[in-house]
Amino acid sequence: MGYKKWTASESQLRADPKYNSKLAAKFVNCMMWSGKKAVSQRIFYDALDNISKKIKDVPPIEVFEQAVQNVRPSVQIRSRRVGGSNYQVPMTVDSKRSQALAIRWILDAARAKKGRPMRERLSSELLDAYNNQGTAVTTRENVHRMADANKAFAHFAW
Repeated sequence: MGYKKWTASESQLRADPKYNSKLAAKFVNCMMWSGKKAVSQRIFYDALDNISKKIKDVPPIEVFEQAVQNVRPSVQIRSRRVGGSNYQVPMTVDSKRSQALAIRWILDAARAKKGRPMRERLSSELLDAYNNQGTAVTTRENVHRMADANKAFAHFAW
């Protein structure tokens, strides 16, 4: 029961061609639908171009990396069944999982905003996350708040 299923995705992941960033490549892969990587890359690079027009003094890839860093959760809630009752137990988050959650929350927040092209929605969400506001940061704060509210059950985390 104690084994984890690892995939070779980390070792096979190549840095993206424009910024030479593995995080950007991972983000593009997570944003991709139906194997359309070129479409996903164009949306991502257009979003970063929008960011570079709005913030002149910081490179857009640094804005993106800081946005992902600001959204990463440090704790999460896990359900644990103890003696016939289910408890919401706060647990620390592994770095890979926190990165995956941050990417997923940013993409979900951008996809939830309707009425504009994806590049504009993504750039506005990344700018919001860079400034510690927006839907993705709110999601992280809600997770932290729930973990804080349930810290009485932290002794069940084994």
